[in-house]
Amino acid sequence: MKIGFFTDTYFPQVSGVSTSIRTLKQELEKRGHEVYIFTTTDPNASENEERIIRMPSIPFISFKERRVVVRGMLYAYYVAKDLELDIIHTHTEFGLGLLGKHVAKALEIPCVHTYHTMYEDYLHYIANGKLIRPVHVKQFSKLFTTHLSGIVCPSQRVVDKLNEYDITTPKFIIPTGIDVSKFKPVPEEEKQAVKNKYQLTDEHLFLLSVSRISYEKNIQTILNGMPKVIEELPQARLLIVGEGPYKKDLEKQAEELGISDYVIFAGEVPNEDISPFYQAADIFVSASDSETQGLTYTESMAAKTRVVAKGNAYLDPLFDDLSLGVTYKEDEDFADALIEYVKNPHETKEALIKEKLYEISSEAFGERVEEFYIKSTNYFRLYQEEEESPEDEGLNSLRIFKK
Repeated sequence: MKIGFFTDTYFPQVSGVSTSIRTLKQELEKRGHEVYIFTTTDPNASENEERIIRMPSIPFISFKERRVVVRGMLYAYYVAKDLELDIIHTHTEFGLGLLGKHVAKALEIPCVHTYHTMYEDYLHYIANGKLIRPVHVKQFSKLFTTHLSGIVCPSQRVVDKLNEYDITTPKFIIPTGIDVSKFKPVPEEEKQAVKNKYQLTDEHLFLLSVSRISYEKNIQTILNGMPKVIEELPQARLLIVGEGPYKKDLEKQAEELGISDYVIFAGEVPNEDISPFYQAADIFVSASDSETQGLTYTESMAAKTRVVAKGNAYLDPLFDDLSLGVTYKEDEDFADALIEYVKNPHETKEALIKEKLYEISSEAFGERVEEFYIKSTNYFRLYQEEEESPEDEGLNSLRIFKK
């Protein structure tokens, strides 16, 4: 199968979406498919990229590390036509996502979509949330998903939100997988090197946060809980890995709370170097409200690092055994949940971890998406037949999709 990915975000831009797309590309190619990525230009992109087609773009006004396409529709169409694509998979609802839909329609091939981002969590970036409101997100999401042959939802949370938007396009829950092999045990000296760099010892309780440092990642809740954590567990140290627009606010917050000596801002760490950080840590912590699923949680699990995180429809079933970690409900529950978890250790269950690792693996991800493409293509063909045959008006598209 020849597959075209259309995305506004791809490497060298670092994000969970970029990582998800690259992982899926690699897995589908392992399964014998050809994957072509249509994306934006980037001044830092390599000149020798395989199967990557870049469209002229400019930085986005309120989010300058991201880019938006400015032209290239005809070029994308002719490239896609020459490649004889079988299916188009969009990964954004904007620029290249809209372009992908138009190209698919012109080529008369199915178009599917992954709904990566919960946009209601990011409205404050545009005119401080005063210009675009949740109702606008609903209207645009419903408009974009019209005439698609299927939607990949990384978690139940996304399904629930799209149902709330009254979107009836067939949905398929497929969590993004990770390359588990990248998190195989590293030599003890590599873990020790991480600790030495940040003046951490084996006596410390090493808490790790990994994410873009932005308001919606809710790291401020972790900081708010740290005084109570430190009171009960004075050996606790929090290492925050990442960069972002909210970093200065968090540094100021740590200073005002009097916990600057217990919190370390490590800056950005390349994804290929992150495994020793997870493995050196005792517990991965998060209070994020904005994840559709969150690759850092599965990376922690792959590294066999226990997790204390704010729960949701995706995380609660993932960490359903205390040997893996624990979730909590409200922001104010973080400190108590962490303290109780640390003071009541649980045995590692190797068999359970092995089972969970397959569920979150990139191999399982590729297999599920391949199955999704087959079902979406069948749905597309049946939908075409329905349009051509008035007597088939009663056809239930969702029933067809699930057969």
